Amino acid sequence: MIQGFKAFITRGNVVDLAVAVVIGTAFTAVVTAIVTGVITPLVAAIFGEPDLTSVGNFTVNGAEFSIGLVLDALFTFLTVAAAVYFMVVAPLNALAARRKKDEPAPDEAVSPTEIELLTEIRDALKARPSA
Repeated sequence: MIQGFKAFITRGNVVDLAVAVVIGTAFTAVVTAIVTGVITPLVAAIFGEPDLTSVGNFTVNGAEFSIGLVLDALFTFLTVAAAVYFMVVAPLNALAARRKKDEPAPDEAVSPTEIELLTEIRDALKARPSA
């Protein structure tokens, strides 16, 4: 069992995944800092508040509701998702499409068609001695 675990850990895709998680976490921190430090205060300034979490706060029977807190989290999520898409996913998709386009087409002469396979099966069945 330990050998299997060692093989699992040392496989390239596990290491790549670990690196992706670390880089993704660091990237998310940078985008969140930009959103929190620059973009959110600009949006909050439109509402005349110091930050977005102060927008739309109200109290009902002693329970405090903060629409701005939800808006802040949603805005941060959408900004991080857009940054990841446009800076990571879209370029990787374009690279994959370019690689696929550059791959040589499979040689049709190498792989037999369905009709050729059926013809071979028919001929083999004809060649068998009948019972």
